[in-house]
Amino acid sequence: MEQPHALAEGGAGAGAGAGVEAIGDAYIIRPLELADLSKGFCDLLAQLSPSPPLSEEAFHARFAELAALGADHLILVAEDAATGRLAGAGAMLVERKFIRRCGLVGHLEDVVVDAAARGRGLGERLVHRLVEHARGRGCYKVILNCTTELKGFYAKCGFVEKNVQMGLYF
Repeated sequence: MEQPHALAEGGAGAGAGAGVEAIGDAYIIRPLELADLSKGFCDLLAQLSPSPPLSEEAFHARFAELAALGADHLILVAEDAATGRLAGAGAMLVERKFIRRCGLVGHLEDVVVDAAARGRGLGERLVHRLVEHARGRGCYKVILNCTTELKGFYAKCGFVEKNVQMGLYF
């Protein structure tokens, strides 16, 4: 079976946020593609959390796993149209619940904009597209965890502070 080259690209139930969108002439927001490893995807993620580079084999294997989840796992990237490098990324994971009559919850994860591209609205556009994807999938809410410093950014995107985040790391 041939491995897909883009996540949730035009597939059945891909949702409202999965297509390609141009932001002026500067950036294109689209689903992650296999070729994005060489466009700086891992370097971008390393701006969120220390992350050693992935081999091409490891990247392709994880990409295939995520592609198999279909529209329940969407990663969007913002590509600089002039350079072809990635300037931003974010992910939406759809959790299938028993509560709320087998409801769906969207988890917004790994939103990052390259330090050199911040302040241009890319983060807001990525978040908006990912939230629309969750809405299109029928999620009854979207949740996220963030640092205190990013609360203002997410409030600007429509999120409100609720509950307490806790973690157990291994």
